[in-house]
Amino acid sequence: MADDAYRFTGMYDECRQRVWAYVVSRAGRQVADEVVSETFAIAWRRLDDVPEPALPWLLGVARNVLRDNVRAEIRREALAAELRAWTEGDVADEVTERMGVLRALATLGEDDREILILVAWHGLSPKEAARVIGCSSAAYRVRLHRARKRLRQAMEAGSEPSTSPRRTGNAPALPSMSPVRNLSEEWS
Repeated sequence: MADDAYRFTGMYDECRQRVWAYVVSRAGRQVADEVVSETFAIAWRRLDDVPEPALPWLLGVARNVLRDNVRAEIRREALAAELRAWTEGDVADEVTERMGVLRALATLGEDDREILILVAWHGLSPKEAARVIGCSSAAYRVRLHRARKRLRQAMEAGSEPSTSPRRTGNAPALPSMSPVRNLSEEWS
């Protein structure tokens, strides 16, 4: 144990400044002390794995620690942004908007609903959606444009005060708005 402590102390004294300078050159002074501490903690835990000379190995460890810190920071920022998005705006407004879209969608014919849903909910490209409904990409794009126009008109009509939602044609009530259909029921 004394030999390990002596070896580690010598390695620390010899390499700490150079590891610190490497981290500063990559990430700045704000994180350098933390990354260097973590690097040497790893070196102590894996002292038997540290080759001679130790500096290249230590710089590799510092690089990995720095990369992990950057990834963690990106995750924290993404989570913070997501939480901000959840708290911005009024939830009631979002629910009202969603209900308006669903009501307008329910007034459309089944063909228009299918054209819109393939792209919006199932995430298909127009080319893929065209394959699903059996038409060319160009025909699908025209149909999509027209369906969006009818949806926009239905939404505008739905924003006007009325006693009941308007329905055009023989459009049945919209089924469950889950993006995934139960195909076993549909095919049975």
